[in-house]
Amino acid sequence: MFRFTVTIVAALSLSACAAAPSGHRVAEPAPPQERRPNIIFIMSDDHAQAAISAYGTEIGKLAPTPNIDRIARNGALFENSYVTNSLCGPSRATMLTGQFSHMHGFTKNGQKFDNASWNWVRALGQSGYQTAMFGKWHLNHSPEGAGIDDWKVLDDQGEYYNPDIITPEGKTRVEGYATDLVTDYSLDWLKNRDPDKPFAILIHHKAPHRNFMPAIRHIQRYLGTEFPVPTNYFDHYDGRPAAAAQEMNIYRDMYEGHDLKMTTRVGTTELRYNRWPGAFERMTPEQRAKWDALHQADNDAMNAAGLEGREMALWKYQRYMDEYLGTVAAVDEGVGRVLDWLEASGEANNTIVVYTSDQGFYLGEHGWFDKRFMYEESLRTPLLMQYPGHIAPGSHVRVPVENVDYAPTFLDFAGLAPRDTIQGRSMREVVEGRPPADWRKDVYYHYYEYPGFHSVRAHYGVKSGRYKLMRFYGDINGWEFYDLESDRGEMHNRIDDPAVQPIVADLKRKLIRLREQYRDTDGPAVGDPLSDVAKGQRDADVAAGLGHHAH
Repeated sequence: MFRFTVTIVAALSLSACAAAPSGHRVAEPAPPQERRPNIIFIMSDDHAQAAISAYGTEIGKLAPTPNIDRIARNGALFENSYVTNSLCGPSRATMLTGQFSHMHGFTKNGQKFDNASWNWVRALGQSGYQTAMFGKWHLNHSPEGAGIDDWKVLDDQGEYYNPDIITPEGKTRVEGYATDLVTDYSLDWLKNRDPDKPFAILIHHKAPHRNFMPAIRHIQRYLGTEFPVPTNYFDHYDGRPAAAAQEMNIYRDMYEGHDLKMTTRVGTTELRYNRWPGAFERMTPEQRAKWDALHQADNDAMNAAGLEGREMALWKYQRYMDEYLGTVAAVDEGVGRVLDWLEASGEANNTIVVYTSDQGFYLGEHGWFDKRFMYEESLRTPLLMQYPGHIAPGSHVRVPVENVDYAPTFLDFAGLAPRDTIQGRSMREVVEGRPPADWRKDVYYHYYEYPGFHSVRAHYGVKSGRYKLMRFYGDINGWEFYDLESDRGEMHNRIDDPAVQPIVADLKRKLIRLREQYRDTDGPAVGDPLSDVAKGQRDADVAAGLGHHAH
């Protein structure tokens, strides 16, 4: 059995390529290698696919990510990469275990992940790998007992400036910027590891998670840049009661001080509503003075203009984008530093690098920030992977993959046997340009956290090619159906359109099969009625063979 090196870095890139029928260029057969693959798994938090220039987006053209793009240029960009539950903790647990939320038991933030659970990093360590993790853990207090050799993690969500760092020795506040510190810790470990053993390292950034605090060097990076406002920024949510009930609207729900760094009046640095003041109070006086000075002119101009209504909503969008994309900039720099080390070290050809995020994120679509919904912006996540000699440079993966597939992929590349508890599937053949004929066509999703922050209702659903069907349940019950070919923005819920009922019925059958396949009995069954007034629809479902089979 060959030994090879896998490095995984969360990254995205769009590059032109000659495509095989599968949508890839097939990589040339790799020569035998002397070592097993190293794995560098770089993951950011809440990095929208639209904010990676490799994906060819308008935002990416204005705020490029050249280092993340290097991964796509050197390897593969996944065009249809999805999460199974668009929420930080559940997504991280899924990536570690290869299981859906209801199986690994971490369905909502605030729960505690069992570190004794099987995870792919522990499995690699038991097979001879050196393992390490630096950055955001966010599954419980620390990775203690999770089978990771060396680690330094942020306390809980983590802070951007002078964060508290947890190590096996305890918790200490460290001066610096979190993204830079995580990169520093990772490179220090890489440079001082045992060179005779393969390694797997998780580099998990807090950025660009709320409250979107750029490094001081990037505060004014996009000042004056006019980012395109989404056409549905002022969405009225007609026909979508769950969307109407959320609390994640940029111009209504964002905290003006904490999130948008808005001041109360001209000439002052006093912030407007600042729910969690610790994010700013932990800055040194020198850091805070520079921070305030770099925001002052823009805040003073906003206050002097007396903006209201639509004009204020548009100003808030631009400020949000300035802060969010400025926060991404340091992540991209960190990725570049890791790639530079990899190339200089001589390990690049024996390393798989993967860049991803724990889920997608809204950049003003539907008027929103955050994630959670099964709509495309939070369902999709960036995913880029390079492995010279195995993955053709500039290739594009077009078949749908999910974060439940990461664990079996790492096992496969490391030469380890698959595990029965894993619900995903190795992407190795897919990324090498040989997708199996029986690869999945349908993506299953289930979100649980309600009541909860942002008031997004629990729902599950299926995406099958151009079509998507979602069932919301709880105090708002209802189905939503979208044809993404004619309605990319998911603005028109056509669940009651007679013309699409055969498609809806087929999607419900697929949902039943998927819930049985993944052993998900949480929430109502597909055939359960929405309410007494929906009895007519229930009868129609039963007549179509869509009864209580999912119980």
